[in-house]
Amino acid sequence: MSVYLTLYSPAVDWILMCMFDDCDDVLFDDILKQVNQSANSALLLNGILRSAKPQSIAKKAVIFIVLIRECEDTGFPKRILYNSLGSRLSLADPPESDKLKILNEVWKFITKLKEPSEYVACAETWIEYVMKHFGKKEMNTVLSDIIKHLLPDRAFEEFYPNLLTVMTKILDHVHNYALLFSLEKFMSFVDLFQKDSIKIKAAKIIVEAFCKYQLESVNDPVVISTVMYMCKTLHDSVNALSLDDEKRSVSQLINQFIHKVDYGSNFEQQLNFYVDSRANFTNLDPVMTELVQCVNNLSITTRKVVRGNHSPKTSAFVRACSAYCFITIPSLDNTFIQLNLYLLSAQVSLLNRCLSQAEALFKAGIAALLETPSTMTVDGKAKSSEGFVVQYIQNFLSSLVIVPDNPDQGVLILFKGLLNVIRGYQFDSGETVRVKLYLAVLSSLSAISQEKYLYHVDRVESNDTLYGHDAKFLGEVEKLSVTVVDEILNHLKTLTEGFENLKVQSHVSLLTFEHIVAYADLADEAMFQLAKNLWSLSQKHSYADSKQVTKVMTLLKRKAESNEHASKLMKKING
Repeated sequence: MSVYLTLYSPAVDWILMCMFDDCDDVLFDDILKQVNQSANSALLLNGILRSAKPQSIAKKAVIFIVLIRECEDTGFPKRILYNSLGSRLSLADPPESDKLKILNEVWKFITKLKEPSEYVACAETWIEYVMKHFGKKEMNTVLSDIIKHLLPDRAFEEFYPNLLTVMTKILDHVHNYALLFSLEKFMSFVDLFQKDSIKIKAAKIIVEAFCKYQLESVNDPVVISTVMYMCKTLHDSVNALSLDDEKRSVSQLINQFIHKVDYGSNFEQQLNFYVDSRANFTNLDPVMTELVQCVNNLSITTRKVVRGNHSPKTSAFVRACSAYCFITIPSLDNTFIQLNLYLLSAQVSLLNRCLSQAEALFKAGIAALLETPSTMTVDGKAKSSEGFVVQYIQNFLSSLVIVPDNPDQGVLILFKGLLNVIRGYQFDSGETVRVKLYLAVLSSLSAISQEKYLYHVDRVESNDTLYGHDAKFLGEVEKLSVTVVDEILNHLKTLTEGFENLKVQSHVSLLTFEHIVAYADLADEAMFQLAKNLWSLSQKHSYADSKQVTKVMTLLKRKAESNEHASKLMKKING
């Protein structure tokens, strides 16, 4: 009979919707009175609940509960009427004085439902009303009742979609996570999601809601522990067969959670949180990358707080931060991210005067260069990694200029290590790229041979202070420079045949000439003669780029104004 009567619902709903389109309170009350006196009042009452404006229903919610309670239950179940009422009350609020009375009356009916499917349908509708209007006690009571009805015979396994909807409605309306996660029955409710795929969905719903609605930083241990557990569930769901989009989505959620945790001035607790996060999220490179960035930021924040004047305690703390980065970076699969993080972490360690840690990170960055793949993926497309490597080495050199030598390791040990990498790296574009890097090395060697460097790290003594422009140190710089120049000249000797080779020879000769003019001591006869020969070689076959020649000549002319040897060189090449 109930199925038969529901066939009338669309027509009844349409008629009543037309009636309520422009209906005042007097007419509304008259309609309710007539419906209550008619046969099949449940069908008509349901039509009113579905068709009338939510505000009108909410204002008379107590009256509707009385009408539902008094109407006959033959043919049209009262649970459908309560569901319809609950749906309208989710769109409009009843008077404040009626809210608790409505809940008590409705839940008194719902809790007596024996059939799990009927109970779940009602609970799914009314949970929103409870979460919108009531506090901890009522929330806990309703969740407890849901668990009580669905635990017997594991009935909850048949209603996972409904329970996920209940979870979503709870999280849509309760944004006080300290309150929600401290509810005695909330985690018991979450435990109902025992099937792995459903458990993952529930965890994702919770983490997404937390990231969306938790606008302020959080340090509540209960909240952090609960969300960490949910993030761990998401992390463990990712494996080698997971799609990249899924990995990216999970990583973004976990990173958002990490950024919301802030222990304020308790930096040690913050670092402990990052240590726990590293242990929980080892399989996701974007998360591990973010953790290294967060720890570096924590280290810099510490430096700002102490204004660069580290105490033994803060000094030990920033060293611990450096150690965290040194341990974490090798676990990343992406070599290019590894390289950037090694350099960044080394620079942060240097700023905090953690010289041993900075040296270790620089060395690790140099070693990682040898493992760099020949291609990298950019916007889903494979491209040569050569451009990245060249730019990385140039940035690396600019940092090495101010890194002080370790007395136990020898002079310019990091420069020598990087030079060995440049010498052994296989460049796709040939030797010209290697020569450009050799020239960059010459520029850096010129910078470190200066009596006073152009830039320093605050409270870190660079080699200009350590060696004081000592002749032995300058001798080591000169030896290394000679080695680099020899490598360039050896390459030039191989470019003697063919149009393309001669063109490259001209280009490389002119670049080398430019660097000698800019950085070398032209008073040295051998250097003067080398510059002259390089100019001749660059012009020998008339392949030199005219714009580059103009640029170099402008440089030489400017230098000749204050340097007699540069003036002499200019006369030689013009004569």
